[in-house]
Amino acid sequence: MEATSITRLLLLLPLLLLLAVALRALPLPVCRNNCGPIAINYPFGLDDGCGSPEFRRMLNCSAPDLFFLTPSGSYKVRSIDYDKQTVVMYDPGMSTCNALQPHHDFVLSDLQAVVVPPSSDTVFALLNCSIDSPVLNRYRSLCFNFSGHSCDELYAACTSFQMFNVTTGTGRFPPCCFTDFSTVKFMSMNILDCSHYTTVYGADDLKGIGPMDWSYGIELSYTIPNAGCEHCAKTGGTCGYNTETEGMICICSSFVNSSRVCAGGAGGSSSGDLATGGGNAVAGAATVFWLLLEVVRLLFLV
Repeated sequence: MEATSITRLLLLLPLLLLLAVALRALPLPVCRNNCGPIAINYPFGLDDGCGSPEFRRMLNCSAPDLFFLTPSGSYKVRSIDYDKQTVVMYDPGMSTCNALQPHHDFVLSDLQAVVVPPSSDTVFALLNCSIDSPVLNRYRSLCFNFSGHSCDELYAACTSFQMFNVTTGTGRFPPCCFTDFSTVKFMSMNILDCSHYTTVYGADDLKGIGPMDWSYGIELSYTIPNAGCEHCAKTGGTCGYNTETEGMICICSSFVNSSRVCAGGAGGSSSGDLATGGGNAVAGAATVFWLLLEVVRLLFLV
């Protein structure tokens, strides 16, 4: 190898190393705003630092499917209604009219149970309960009338539930209980002494409608934290948070973050974060550009 080639290589190596470091320091893209056909808006976020910290790591996108993550598993999200502030999801391990699934519990974290619990018109139907079940004895007040529907109607209409008539050996269907989330929150299926469950949402609109046409799934109802996000959105920003302090930030671009609003917006520019973010972005881009020029110059050096 000629001496000039060796010299050129020795000069290139540190520049390439610096270029790699500079590229790693460049900001990541802004928050993703959809997963398949479902829009992802505040307070939700797919990327850490996006949305509200109360909803941190609750959603996962495995395109084109969106999943809601809980201690008991991942549930496929069917829709998010930002006007009604509801999330409809489906539990693949839940029994339905067409499929009898193995026994399992539905569990939310303590935080999820507060900020995004099942809506008031989501009904949990506990099936094939023992006569010793606490909801049929001491806690029978936890069971309620569900839009005029009965356990026998549910068992008779659904093919997958008709087997319960055989297992009892009495010619009658076993007891069931229509209840709400608070019951399964504090008592597991083992304690409830019921072998299966199914959930129905939009219960208030199902009067006179048979079980085959019910909307099976779980509707969650969330509240939006009052963090001043509307001011950020009005100035073209996306609401997010500092991943270390979980304090609110307004994400204005790939390079610029603000503590309240984006520059030029109705609220004007905010302090510190905006100027620092923009300055660092410009400096970082300039460094990368200079390093690229040096690499090109050395490659074509005669």
